[in-house]
Amino acid sequence: MSAPSRPALVTFFFCAVASAAACRGCAVGRGTENQAATVREIASNLVIVTIDTLRADAVGAYGSPSRRTPTLDALAAEGARFDAAFAPTPITLPSHASLLTGLYPPGHGARHNGMAVRADVPTLATAGEQAGLATAAFVSAFPLDRRFGLARGFSQYGDRMPRPAGMRPLNERPGSATVDEALAWLKSIGGAGRKTGPSRFLLWVHLFEPHAPYGNVRDGRPAFDRYMDEVAEADRQVARLLDALGPARSSTLVVIAGDHGEAFGEHGEIGHSIFVYDTTLRIPLLMSGPGVRRGTIAEPVSLIDVAPTALTRLELPVFDSDGVDVFGAGLNAGRTLYAESFAPLLDFGWSALRSARRDGWKYIAAPRPELFNVGQDSNEMTDRVREEPARASELEGLVSRLSGLDFTRDARSAPDPEAERRLRALGYVGGTSPGGAGLKTGPSNRPDPKDRRDLAARLARVTSGELEGDALRRELEAILREDEANPQAHMRLGFAFAESGDCRRAEPHFRRAIALRLPSADPYLGLAGCQAGRGDRKAAIDTLEASPSVETDNPVVLANLGTLRSELGDHAPAIAALSKSVALDPDFHQARFYLALAYARAGKRDDAAREARTLLERLPANAPQRAEVDRLLRAVQQPL
Repeated sequence: MSAPSRPALVTFFFCAVASAAACRGCAVGRGTENQAATVREIASNLVIVTIDTLRADAVGAYGSPSRRTPTLDALAAEGARFDAAFAPTPITLPSHASLLTGLYPPGHGARHNGMAVRADVPTLATAGEQAGLATAAFVSAFPLDRRFGLARGFSQYGDRMPRPAGMRPLNERPGSATVDEALAWLKSIGGAGRKTGPSRFLLWVHLFEPHAPYGNVRDGRPAFDRYMDEVAEADRQVARLLDALGPARSSTLVVIAGDHGEAFGEHGEIGHSIFVYDTTLRIPLLMSGPGVRRGTIAEPVSLIDVAPTALTRLELPVFDSDGVDVFGAGLNAGRTLYAESFAPLLDFGWSALRSARRDGWKYIAAPRPELFNVGQDSNEMTDRVREEPARASELEGLVSRLSGLDFTRDARSAPDPEAERRLRALGYVGGTSPGGAGLKTGPSNRPDPKDRRDLAARLARVTSGELEGDALRRELEAILREDEANPQAHMRLGFAFAESGDCRRAEPHFRRAIALRLPSADPYLGLAGCQAGRGDRKAAIDTLEASPSVETDNPVVLANLGTLRSELGDHAPAIAALSKSVALDPDFHQARFYLALAYARAGKRDDAAREARTLLERLPANAPQRAEVDRLLRAVQQPL
């Protein structure tokens, strides 16, 4: 989802910082039996490119009539194309976490954007680092920010978003900028244009195109046309990256994958993240290079298979995972694949959705479960749950085990008390019985997302960035008339009113989002912004200090608290909060400015001058804020 823009005391980021200690080892069947698979060719290097929100059928090699992906199509022709590749969740952070760890979301803990990956699970990067490979990642959007746990093992993790005015960071950046960073890194290690460099390397590049909003939303063109323009742009950036490898390309395993798909009205869905139909789970997955079997592979695979497959091609130790080597003996048509979405629960208070796919059938666990014969009904149009109760029951049991809810089946799936408490607090654990009978995805009164299709589509139009101004406010008000207990809608309407200068109407919506326990500091930041705007700094401080405990290290919360305390003359805690904020995010320029100002107010002129000089070194040469920083620096350098 795109972040709402917000009237800030300082500035606001997008996702809540949360941690989830979901159990590892909840899946049925591990992929370690393929560790001994024999590979004739060994890859020296690994390049992974993930393309956000890329539908399989938007790629020419997967049947797109537009043929706007010549780079991906050529890669498919020279390597392996996986016809039935699926994401384990239609959400950016947890899907990427599964790719890098080989684990389903219950194993790595990131079950939604903003929920950090567990720090004790190995990843492709940590394995590469331990083996002495040069490792780097360059990402294009805030949901993959280092604070969410994917930076481990990467010697360089490029996740800094642009700050057009020199101060406020955006939530995404163009793929061209991301690839520029990756090319500079390759050159620095001798990995570009050289067949054998001084060291082997592992590189991950994430492109945010074609995520919504697509192109210029005001140009009047259909959304799908603008989406395909961004697909073409992503393909061009992949070409730049692969061309830069030069002779090293022949010794490099290249993996190209979508992290999830995108819906344009299928099943009544707009966008992604709510439903677990194949519209948003099916992805393109392409591999090329040493040890890759050329051709089309029809057996179902998942992003969890990328890690064991890549490690085997690199001849590195394969860590325990839920995936298999897709070129080994573990790949077969009868394996079970799992997928889930916690977004309905965490964002809107609806039931979570979980699914299991096996032997050409797919079951979706929900208040009203569904069963599809996807082997014959790939568009999932005919629900067979009443006709096939035995098959539905069997798959329901698998869903329970794979999702980590039935802890009686496998001792490895027993969660620690903190994990169980957190899941229960989300309304997700409880009502579960051994064997999956009567399995529920939370309290019985949680709405089934299928019953909120129209509402979900309207919400997607809001979160996609396709609506602005009065049209956005009207849509949010209409949503809340239908679903008054929707915390996301309340928060977004609060920001919509606040942006127009109407904090009187904004505050009740921020308070309602807080009362509905939206797991984010955002509504607290919005409410505090309004309170500070009318001069009630003490109330704003109280609001921020009441923000969720999972946000204690949120640099934006800390910066706002420090700024407010400084204005009240409470110097020591102000400096402590602002210092911690810039320590967490050294490029948070506005926080550093207020830190310099806090030092000046406290009479610590040398410290103020130091921070002001540091800020001038970090600010772009043309940043309009430089003049204000210069004035502060001159003021604190004047003799007393």
